[in-house]
Amino acid sequence: MAFLKTHERTKERFSLLLLDLEEYYFEQHTAYHLTGASDKDRKVRGSFKVCSRSVIFDPEDLSEPILKIPLRDCKKIEFVEKESNPFHEPRPSLLSIVCGQVISIKESSVIAPYRNDRGTRKLTFQLEVWSKTEDVVQTLLQLHRASCLERLGDQTAMIAANLQSRLARTSFDKNCFQSVAEKPHMECAVEMVMPLVSNPGHVCITDENLYFQPLNGYPENVILIRLHRIRRIYKRRHSLRPLGLEVFCTENDFCSDIYLKFYSTADRDEIYYYIASFLENHVTEHTAESYMLQWQRGHLSNYQYLLHLNNLADRSCNDLSQYPVFPWVLEDYSSPQLDMTNSVTFRDLSKPVGALNQERLDRLLARYRGMPEPRFLYGSHYSSPGYVLFYLVRIAPEHMLCLQNGRYDHADRMFTSIGETWKNCLEGATDFKELIPEFYGEDSSFLENRLNLDLGRKQNGKLVGDVILPPWAADASDFLQKHKKALESQFVSEHLHQWIDLVFGFKQRGSEAVAAHNVFHPLTYEGSIDCDSIEDTDQRIAMLTQILEFGQTPTQLFTSPHPQRITPRFHNITRSPSAASPVSELSPGSQSEDLSFEDLTEESRTLSWADMGSLTMVSSHRVHKEAVTGVAVTRDGDAVFSTSQDSTLKMFSKDLAAFQRSMSFSNMALSSCLMLADGKTVVCSSWDNNVYFYSVPFGRRQDTLMGHDDAVSELCWFDERLYTASWDSTVKVWLCPSSQLSSHKRCQFELLAELEHDAGVNTVALNPAGTLLASGCKDGTVSIWDTGSYAALQQVHCHSGNIHRAAFSPDSRHVLSVGADCCMKVTDVQTGMVTSSLRAEEEQRCFCWDGSSVLCGGRSGDLLLWDLLSSTVTKRIPAHSGAVTAMWMSDLCTTVITGGEDRQIIFWKLQS
Repeated sequence: MAFLKTHERTKERFSLLLLDLEEYYFEQHTAYHLTGASDKDRKVRGSFKVCSRSVIFDPEDLSEPILKIPLRDCKKIEFVEKESNPFHEPRPSLLSIVCGQVISIKESSVIAPYRNDRGTRKLTFQLEVWSKTEDVVQTLLQLHRASCLERLGDQTAMIAANLQSRLARTSFDKNCFQSVAEKPHMECAVEMVMPLVSNPGHVCITDENLYFQPLNGYPENVILIRLHRIRRIYKRRHSLRPLGLEVFCTENDFCSDIYLKFYSTADRDEIYYYIASFLENHVTEHTAESYMLQWQRGHLSNYQYLLHLNNLADRSCNDLSQYPVFPWVLEDYSSPQLDMTNSVTFRDLSKPVGALNQERLDRLLARYRGMPEPRFLYGSHYSSPGYVLFYLVRIAPEHMLCLQNGRYDHADRMFTSIGETWKNCLEGATDFKELIPEFYGEDSSFLENRLNLDLGRKQNGKLVGDVILPPWAADASDFLQKHKKALESQFVSEHLHQWIDLVFGFKQRGSEAVAAHNVFHPLTYEGSIDCDSIEDTDQRIAMLTQILEFGQTPTQLFTSPHPQRITPRFHNITRSPSAASPVSELSPGSQSEDLSFEDLTEESRTLSWADMGSLTMVSSHRVHKEAVTGVAVTRDGDAVFSTSQDSTLKMFSKDLAAFQRSMSFSNMALSSCLMLADGKTVVCSSWDNNVYFYSVPFGRRQDTLMGHDDAVSELCWFDERLYTASWDSTVKVWLCPSSQLSSHKRCQFELLAELEHDAGVNTVALNPAGTLLASGCKDGTVSIWDTGSYAALQQVHCHSGNIHRAAFSPDSRHVLSVGADCCMKVTDVQTGMVTSSLRAEEEQRCFCWDGSSVLCGGRSGDLLLWDLLSSTVTKRIPAHSGAVTAMWMSDLCTTVITGGEDRQIIFWKLQS
């Protein structure tokens, strides 16, 4: 496996994966971290690493964490020259860094999510070679200036100039040659590419060997490949440019020995042709057609053939945006026995994953027909970096942490069950992923948590451990053995050419792709956009990043139908289920034992949304003098709180069907409310710029937070953090300890972050895990933020006016927003791409959604049930006599409460 092979090169605790994406490691110095101010304080010896966007200190003491200091968070970097007395020994100069954030990694050498320590902190280092201290400080100051530039394009250009300057000042050390008789042919600057990271240095090719020497000496001083051992070489697209070269010393392994990215195509081609000419007498060059003939005649297995096609189509295990793609071949992940003589056991290989479920396909086609050009059926791809690491997190945890800013994905979105993953690929509104070669290999470690990683706890309380296997697999090794046997089965051998037509062949593009329901987003196809033609560097980098994160369609290898394999018919495969077919019989008792609490909850929500059209009014109550702006409910559902533009917070008893309390905090409108997890505190936002905390047990205002310069529009809460959105163009994050709130004493609110926007913020929402924040502004921009780093991940201008409401889908992959332009937009969180857009007949003011269906409150006062895939209103339910302005839905999605401009709140229930 690529990840294991890369790791074998070094046993160091440090890894390039500790760097940010697109960051370079330049140089290292042996140094001491001084943990105090006096000479007697402890010195921690380690390696001081200078990187393009950060400083990393790797202590020799493995119990100490690796420290990462982002340069953009540095407030002061200075050279401290100690005064020396001529009568005493000279004292060493120091390097001092004052920063606002230090990231601690691998404490006690345990791979775990990073710990971010925020707050001003001073760190002092003493280089072992004192004389280099001033030069290192100057280098850091230059890189710090680059990191603080406002435009990302300017940052990238300044760092690239620094890198090229370093490469120009160095050259390959010919003392590393294996023999004095070697004759060098060519030398140039390159980068060695590995999954998610690249390492700059120099390549040198001689008449005997290919050498790569890293600029930083990591992971070793030189990497050597003997030319006579090379079996295959491939030109590669890297970041959409023809700059890559991949070298293999094996015939059938999908993991290469080295992948190089050149800075010019001419340099790449010269080394390619030199190696190719050297190999002429040793290796036969293969094309897609020659491999096809070998496979068709049975000289290559299905597995080997797919690996070769992936390699020819620019797929590489070193490039996660173009990782080798393999098909799902089975459909049965629930039977106790796997019957490979029955065709219903197998997946239909003539259809892409997105077309396997006819009901889902019909909804996608309805949306497709109403879409402007360029149209596409699937808004997400079948292969992307996120999907690859979804499967491989147990053997590549550091890659997952690198991709996701030092965090694992939420436990409920982890790869925990093969059967559930297949089910989601069949039924999920945006999940069309295929498999990777590891599912048909020999190493089962990616299915087992052998590293004892703490991957989190699911909502049902279960820890994420080994992957749950199908009942027909005794263990992980047995699963791989049977899965590979299925890939080589007669049924798959007879139909694999149909899947090849979709992924590598003539059904990949054009009218054939449309007819086969195989049309993905235009940006995923090779040559769809020329990034070099985009003059604005920020736009070019953003477009490139979007394409690479979204996933790329393989290079098209065949333009005519792929021939079927010539197979001996050893088995008579049945074409339909028969009485003789093995049947899985599970007793009711065993079924209930297999169903977790989480599964039951999720199933209940799914059933509720499927039945949402039966929503029936239970009662209505006119409780306010102006429009209702917010609804909050206690955990037991007994008390309902509502806020209004009449400036009051009112409490309604559901059991007594009467109002019990009415509170007013000021003479200005209250804009929203929420109930804290303890069920004892209601938080209200107000147009008077304040946030009010109301104690339910004491029946009085408990505290006031005066934190904004304009009206506070909306609130959200997670894990003792309060997020307040305001028309002053900020979202502020406050630490509000629950212990202080429950003590009914004044709380010390600590401002943790201030998220700046270009316009007033109308709405704010968190994803279920609390790791992402979405904000919607008056200028029509939706922003997505990382709540760990408070960095803006996406900023998408998707509406032409005010955004009324924005919210994440339950799986956190999308954000739905509604605005004054009457549009509903679905934005992909990972790419920032608007994957769905539809215009309603009226302005939508509020909503709840499950990822594919939306219950909206419209300006007319009606509730509208939308199917996003078909872009249609499936039900219109009369409700209020004025616009619907607030909506609350219970956790199991069976109860809804709405508020409107008609000053009423209405209780709704699903009919059983």
